[in-house]
Amino acid sequence: MTDKIYILVAEDDADDRYLLETAFAEKGFKEKLTFVENGVELMDHLKRIHPGASSTEGPLPCFIMLDLNMPKKDGREVLKEIKEDPRYKKIPVIIFTTTKNEQEISRCYELGANTYVVKPVGFESLLQTIEDIRTYWFKTARRPQ
Repeated sequence: MTDKIYILVAEDDADDRYLLETAFAEKGFKEKLTFVENGVELMDHLKRIHPGASSTEGPLPCFIMLDLNMPKKDGREVLKEIKEDPRYKKIPVIIFTTTKNEQEISRCYELGANTYVVKPVGFESLLQTIEDIRTYWFKTARRPQ
């Protein structure tokens, strides 16, 4: 894996960020995790690395893990923005949240979510979930280049 391959994680909870980082490291995954704490930071990150037709564009993330319940701009607003923007709409977005509401799940898919995952309870379950997500998006799924 090159340094340009990374996963963008939007998560406002410091403990959850630490657990995700630990889970990826414990599984031996080498992808860089880039964390943002809210939707405003996520959109700023995307606009900074991929502002448009510029030779200074950086690589887009392989996928985005997006929490729904964040301050400033929540995950629903960000998901809608990403999927409506031609620069970003091909980035797979994985909703990674504690919200289990069926209406919320439907709404996220309607807004363009590629996957909806309810955060597991317990570290062992998190390890398995991270492995499943990573295996799917890096080995099984085909993404546009």
